[in-house]
Amino acid sequence: MKKVAYVFALAGAFSFASCDSPAEERAEEREENLEEMEDRAEERAEDMDDMDHMDMDTTAVIE
Repeated sequence: MKKVAYVFALAGAFSFASCDSPAEERAEEREENLEEMEDRAEERAEDMDDMDHMDMDTTAVIE
């Protein structure tokens, strides 16, 4: 009987330990936000690079 109680206590401890704490949730949210910001920065850099390769003629033709 003691072994059964020990198994249930151990299972309960594992389930309690697997719960996320508020600090862990905030850290995960920060990591996700940082990844999103990095993705947007990469997209902007690619867009700027694409614009740099475009032949932009800003001269005006006056007749």
